[in-house]
Amino acid sequence: MPRTASIDRKTAETHIQLELNLDGSGQADIETGVGFFDHMLELFTKHGAIDLKVQAQGDLHVDQHHTVEDTGICLGRAIHEALGDKAGIRRYGHFTLPMEETLVTVAIDFSGRYALVYNAPTPAAKIGDFDSELLEDFWQATAANALCNLHVLMHYGRNSHHIAEAVFKASARALRMAVEADPRMTGVPSTKGTLDG
Repeated sequence: MPRTASIDRKTAETHIQLELNLDGSGQADIETGVGFFDHMLELFTKHGAIDLKVQAQGDLHVDQHHTVEDTGICLGRAIHEALGDKAGIRRYGHFTLPMEETLVTVAIDFSGRYALVYNAPTPAAKIGDFDSELLEDFWQATAANALCNLHVLMHYGRNSHHIAEAVFKASARALRMAVEADPRMTGVPSTKGTLDG
């Protein structure tokens, strides 16, 4: 059975409707009202070989923060829900990705515990009209709600667009590796017998 989840989260600041299929084929239907963010989520979907639908209505008249962060919350919750008890998955994933002059490594562990180490600073405060500092906020919200360890390391890079793109693509590839079935693993990949924290 496909591993899927649907999240509908409504607050005074945003309304996020998100559908995820971890066993998809890279189909994206993304509308957040933030063009650059939509582009990053489409890259994430394609390179993760997942299906992702996001409809977000946020208080963009204030700024982009609530929309981006709350989408991360919903994506993290959907990943956690879709993984279930995590039996038979690889659990760990990593990927080093070149994006022109930029090189980024992402490592992930679906341990049931949250940790984020984000070391991918962007030189520009804005990428188009997108607030660059929201990149880390998005991944923090995603990792916290997926209950995973997420480590993002930029080895080097100059162009902020390339840095952001490399992070999303490398994260997608690491996720893809971590959630795929391990034919040699029966049950939950932990000596504790659980990955619930």
